[in-house]
Amino acid sequence: MKRYYFDMRDGENVTRDDEGLEFPDLAAAQEEAAKALADIARDVVRKSARDPSGQRMAVEVRDDTGDVMLAKFTFEIDKKK
Repeated sequence: MKRYYFDMRDGENVTRDDEGLEFPDLAAAQEEAAKALADIARDVVRKSARDPSGQRMAVEVRDDTGDVMLAKFTFEIDKKK
């Protein structure tokens, strides 16, 4: 099994994963990145209801050799009135 690291990005803030998780392949790591991004997005969307300026978040996945994937999500509220 290969170890993957999931660095969380919320706007300009990055939380680096120094422990990582083991997965059998990149597809399994991709599924974990999608789940993590959904959790982050849910929290940010709640916060954005008070501050609708927009949010960008991402999960940057890497292994011991470097970056392997970027999963990202952008949330914006554009009020017309």
